[in-house]
Amino acid sequence: MDLELQGKKAIVTGGSRGIGKAIAWELAREGCDVVICARNAEPLQATAKEIAADTGRNIYPIECDTSDTVSVNSMVARADFQLGGIDILVNNAARPLGQAPVPGIEGVTDQAFHEDLNTKTLGYLRCARAVAPTMKQRGWGRIINISGLASRSSGSAVGSIRNVGVSALTKNLADELGPYGINSVVIHPGGTRTEATPQVAAARAEAQGVPVETILDEMASANSVRKLIDATEIAYIAAFVASPKAVAINGDGIAAGGGVGNAIYY
Repeated sequence: MDLELQGKKAIVTGGSRGIGKAIAWELAREGCDVVICARNAEPLQATAKEIAADTGRNIYPIECDTSDTVSVNSMVARADFQLGGIDILVNNAARPLGQAPVPGIEGVTDQAFHEDLNTKTLGYLRCARAVAPTMKQRGWGRIINISGLASRSSGSAVGSIRNVGVSALTKNLADELGPYGINSVVIHPGGTRTEATPQVAAARAEAQGVPVETILDEMASANSVRKLIDATEIAYIAAFVASPKAVAINGDGIAAGGGVGNAIYY
């Protein structure tokens, strides 16, 4: 299927590693030029070179802290100039959760709560707000918010709150920007294999005194397909919803965890 992405211009925040890197790479394979953003210059530049060498597309690394409005506005202005416009925004930058034990309610500090929501939920709003004018001018756009299945379950108060907030933001963006040809979608990954997974699995295995394979099997058993979903498989979904062919999907959430949980959503 031709996704009609050839020549499109994209921004991917949190694009130096993990799901963000996989999405940036897949968009580039489909013919997009991409600005990737992160706070740390060294891995950002290395990733840009890696993707550009593989795909032949223009990949621009721009340092950005999505918890800071000035930084976001500067990044979007530079991206608009370097790309020659912005068609796609993938909001992915967030503080990692799930790589360490989740604190109970009594262990959640005000600072951690504010940092999480400021980086992810408000950070996504900052980026969407900054790209909206150029997308409106172009009469077309896609805003893809990477959230998580904590939005559909308890177990991490901060994780649930920030991801539910992203879902609410997505629907509001869809209703406000849809008449301008701009679709907004939220993708909810579950446990996902990234380059950090071996280290996380090894730490858990050491803590529990079990083989690493046991931990990986446990991670895979958390969904219906009994397979740990890979970041590239999240990227395939993101590339489709970024496409003009996905115009029918707007304001909705896509669960991408391989079938996590027993609840029925309709």
